[in-house]
Amino acid sequence: MQCLNYIDGRWVPARSGAVMESRNPADWRELVATAPQSDAADVDAAVAAARRAYRSWRLVPAPVRAESVRRIGELLLERKAELAQLMTREMGKPLEETRGDVQEGIDCAFYYAGEGRRLFGQTTPSELGNKFAMTVRVPIGVCGLITPWNFPIAIPCWKSLPALVCGNAIAFKPARDTPACATLLTQIFEAAGLPAGVVNLVHGTGEAVGRALAEHPGIDLISLTGSSQTGAEVGATCGRTHKRVCLEMGGKNAQIVMEDADLDLALEGALWGAFGTTGQRCTATSRLILHRDIKAEFVSKLIELTGNLRLGSGLDPQTDVGPLINQAQRDRVIRYLDIARDEGAKLAIGGEVAREDDLQYGCFFQPTILDGVTPDMRVAREEIFGPVVSAIAVDSFDRAIQVLNDTPYGLSSSVYTRDVNRAFQAMRDLEAGITYINGPTIGAEVHLPFGGVKQTGNGHREAGSAALDVFSDWKTVYVDFSGQLQRAQIDNR
Repeated sequence: MQCLNYIDGRWVPARSGAVMESRNPADWRELVATAPQSDAADVDAAVAAARRAYRSWRLVPAPVRAESVRRIGELLLERKAELAQLMTREMGKPLEETRGDVQEGIDCAFYYAGEGRRLFGQTTPSELGNKFAMTVRVPIGVCGLITPWNFPIAIPCWKSLPALVCGNAIAFKPARDTPACATLLTQIFEAAGLPAGVVNLVHGTGEAVGRALAEHPGIDLISLTGSSQTGAEVGATCGRTHKRVCLEMGGKNAQIVMEDADLDLALEGALWGAFGTTGQRCTATSRLILHRDIKAEFVSKLIELTGNLRLGSGLDPQTDVGPLINQAQRDRVIRYLDIARDEGAKLAIGGEVAREDDLQYGCFFQPTILDGVTPDMRVAREEIFGPVVSAIAVDSFDRAIQVLNDTPYGLSSSVYTRDVNRAFQAMRDLEAGITYINGPTIGAEVHLPFGGVKQTGNGHREAGSAALDVFSDWKTVYVDFSGQLQRAQIDNR
């Protein structure tokens, strides 16, 4: 597949003519796509187009803008199987998961299509007579959207669809690992009838295209999903250039399992949370905080279940765990396992590159459990983003909460217990944007806010009605029908 940039309603190569490759992480012999390796000149063109389109798009009534978003949802539904197949080839996760990724985009489209008729403001009494006061939502302007490869349809939809309903224009920079998915999504946007320039797609690296977007004076808001390090750099740039910025960054999520938990249910949650999407989710379960009374039994059973997981191409319906996204990510996992051994952690299962048969041609790594991990170890505190989970023993529920909170991150958290008092204490005391009771750390729903605290985010939320606060601004309106000057903010009582 040959991908191109989409700027001002036209499909064009990078101005430099440079290209980059996207290869199947399950079999690097397969070239999935080529894409433009764009630079600041391409960003300039995309932003200029978006600024022109914004002037008219913001004046389209919100319910009419939402009709375009509804059509996007219908087209995603029609092409769900095609998108899922392409996504599995391009980023590796099994078809069951890629179909879910597309379905999340569909759900998002239909949800925000409804929000087009619910961009509610407020009316409130004025303190003065014959005066009316209200608030309304207005668009921000041109939004730079920087998205990752692990959810190459869902996350761009999370960002773009509320932005469009709110009346913004978009410059979209997808991950360099998933240009084909971004291209097909943008083709769907085009087919939905969005005016030229409202959505612009610019392929390239974060160092070139992402940086150019963050620094561009024509961009009013940056929405980034990425690492905490990248988020810190983008946040600093946006602060210096007076841009709005929404950051969804790293996680070090934990599942607590208490001695009174349903262990079979908790095991299912741990297996899915740790190894779903090959551990490449920002909400993946990276730590298991286990009460000492059940720890040995739990780890033993989890080792057995993990040993039965089948690695392979996500196109194979028998596959449980697909490849890591690329060689660099596999090298990162290997480095962290070396660190774990040096720090004294015990390798319970896995820990090796999977090279048997056809796996040798992809970036496969065995699902891995580390035992004997203590809260101060780097593998218990730093994001690995791979199929590695650490088991940590605790003696009490209070200690479990303390250990869960003791990281720089705060995205998702999980507690398995039959004690309703513990459940409500966890809801109150866990320092995370998301808390699951008797469920794994993964499984967001589009109508609920998504995001975290500490180094996971900067206070904003994606998805749900909370996203409208990212992509719109508040305007306060006063209407004085007294026919005379009424002076406010002085002592007129």
